[in-house]
Amino acid sequence: MLEPARSLRTRRPRLKIAARDASIRPSKVASVVSAQKRGERSAEVDADPHLCRQGRPHTSVPLWKDVPAEKWADWKWQLSNCVQSLEQLEQVIHLTPEERQGVISTSGEFQMSITPYLCALMDPYDPSCPVRMQFVPRGAEMSGIGSGVTDSLGEDAHRVAPGLVHRYPDRVLFLVNNMCASYCRFCTRKRLTGLPNEVLPKQQIEQSLAYLRGHPEVRDVLVSGGDPLTMSDKNLEFVVSRLREIPSIEIIRFGTKMPMFLPMRITDDLVKMLAKYHPVWINTHFNHPKELTPESRAACARIVNAGIPLGNQTVLLRGVNSSPRIVKELMHQLVRNRLRPYYLFQCDNEEGLEHFRTPVETGIEIMESLRGWTTGFAVPTFVIDLPGGGGKAPVAPNYVNALTQHKAMMRNFEGRAFQYPQPTQTDCTVRYESKWFEAGAALAAEAATQSNPQGAPRSEGPELTVVPSHAEGATHWPLRIEDLPGGEPIPEA
Repeated sequence: MLEPARSLRTRRPRLKIAARDASIRPSKVASVVSAQKRGERSAEVDADPHLCRQGRPHTSVPLWKDVPAEKWADWKWQLSNCVQSLEQLEQVIHLTPEERQGVISTSGEFQMSITPYLCALMDPYDPSCPVRMQFVPRGAEMSGIGSGVTDSLGEDAHRVAPGLVHRYPDRVLFLVNNMCASYCRFCTRKRLTGLPNEVLPKQQIEQSLAYLRGHPEVRDVLVSGGDPLTMSDKNLEFVVSRLREIPSIEIIRFGTKMPMFLPMRITDDLVKMLAKYHPVWINTHFNHPKELTPESRAACARIVNAGIPLGNQTVLLRGVNSSPRIVKELMHQLVRNRLRPYYLFQCDNEEGLEHFRTPVETGIEIMESLRGWTTGFAVPTFVIDLPGGGGKAPVAPNYVNALTQHKAMMRNFEGRAFQYPQPTQTDCTVRYESKWFEAGAALAAEAATQSNPQGAPRSEGPELTVVPSHAEGATHWPLRIEDLPGGEPIPEA
């Protein structure tokens, strides 16, 4: 049997967050609740900056009015109480006819599931709320159903082992489960996510690990899903520890939206476990400044303070963030919270996503508004993930007007023209290059001989050898799979 993530047992998280409730005046909350009961939208509600920027205290939502703060901050309770039906959603926001029809018409195509935390962040009366637009279905989703575009990135064609996609020369995508804490309506993996919750069985994980051991050119593994952080700490550590056993794997990355979906999941226990297997990187996903709540900022700080570099990927979505001003504010908030803007993605050409897609020119215009006008490391790379498995192609404004043998005609971010003289010496050979790489290969061979003098094969049994990065002298210590803390074991098959 495959393990349902909601049954996983971990210790209660100790995430201390700045409550959204504290900054929202009781009189304003009463106005919102009263208007919601009447089915009205008052000017006072529309003008409330707290509601616009910070959402509502959960106790003002009828569905959770009696939920204590301790339970609200429990990520397992949040996962177990996601909004998944029209009846529940009607107790949270005032639905438009298009939204109500969207919930009904998409129910058999792509599951709706929204954490209570995200629901409380939604503007209950304004359907243009960026959080609401990303998670509440709309009738427009059905316009592209049946178009046949269900794997626009060609991931299935590059699948080399269970859950393992090898599309780029030196890195792979490892899809370890199919569950997310909430389901984005613009998801490019609708064919996989939202199905009955599954994690890869241990037997299939071992097949993928065997592939990686046999392909030493792979140096970077991106663990994704679904969202891998919906797994228990124990199951997650099983995966990351086995990956860290493989000498050729230099970097382990996690793709997760938990800091935005469910910041309560980012516990001290989780980040301490991940930090044992450095170098570990995390890429997360914020699309609008409204999503960077006090809870989310605290979760991001916990990750960064554990020494885990944190990057952000943003998807350009029509009507959500398709504005230079919104994207610039988002990038500024990210860097203030120590998140490095990584990619700005053009929305994929997947069925049901047409209403989210923007013209490519919109992305170029946004990049024009950033480059030169703000801090360099606050500027992401705008990319289109090419259909059919072509990979990511960067798209940028053109700053080179012409090139000749003697000069480059350029423009700057303000549109002013400049000439840059070409050098007279054009031989760019790096003469130390071959010596450098030959010496590296010799040292690697020497290290391999010293660590395994008899040429004995590496053990593939349940006992692992791990180097905890925090241990003095990097002492090796044996770790058995059954001793990994928290949760139920990954199923054998």
